[in-house]
Amino acid sequence: MNRLKVMVNGMPGNVAASIAKHILADERFELVRYSTTGPDIPDSQYLINDIPVQLLKPDIRDAEITRIKEAEGPFITVDFTLPAAVNDNAEFYCRHELPFVMGTTGGDRALLEKTVLSSSISAVIAPNMAKQIVGFQAMMEYAAENFPGLFDGYSLEIRESHQKTKVDTSGTAKAMVTYFNKLGIRFAENDIIKIRDPEIQQKQWKIPEEYINGHAWHTYTLDAPDKTARFAFSHNINGRDIYSWGTFDAICFLQKKIESQTPGTVFTMIDVLKGG
Repeated sequence: MNRLKVMVNGMPGNVAASIAKHILADERFELVRYSTTGPDIPDSQYLINDIPVQLLKPDIRDAEITRIKEAEGPFITVDFTLPAAVNDNAEFYCRHELPFVMGTTGGDRALLEKTVLSSSISAVIAPNMAKQIVGFQAMMEYAAENFPGLFDGYSLEIRESHQKTKVDTSGTAKAMVTYFNKLGIRFAENDIIKIRDPEIQQKQWKIPEEYINGHAWHTYTLDAPDKTARFAFSHNINGRDIYSWGTFDAICFLQKKIESQTPGTVFTMIDVLKGG
């Protein structure tokens, strides 16, 4: 079986490094040993299981990517970089005809989709690569569309906790706000309580110490106007492995779409789950 070549951008970031490590251990894939990174990264290479990955800063990536494509042949790019880089990276991928899986949150999402739709490549774009969470969101979306106003009058509290290096509010939490709004609850994205303090995470949330630097704990609590009823939903993710498995499914899905020639198309993780 021919292995799918994958380039993971965003190293030495934790999620990118974790996905690259799992790629090295998966017989379906072959890691392209280059990774685009930010201008402030001091190193020129990063080691994954003692295997060097060359880091490409913005000033050299355009020149280098042409050479890499000639040497490696076709490959799929995975992006776990920073919110501020999302749109520039997408334009780079489209310009160089690099099909990609975008797991980075933030940026101008409408522009992100427009960039792909007007290009010659396809991409999987999702604010969350954890399949089970995406499935939970789909259930909430179904409820929002079919039972509008179900929670009229209820109050809502959303708390999300991530490692302190996550600079933006969780894209998953922001998506959930939309569903709760349709269910009759007045709530804005700015009302989301964002926890990044390790002391609070350990003492109040009881997050295991070994996962303080890599977790995603979310709680959604709804209270009736008279406080006689409460509904709570939570999903607590320790570590980053769950994002690797979802990303791998997205890579395989995108490869099938490339083979069936679907250029200029944006896919989501729902598409990946359905396998369409």
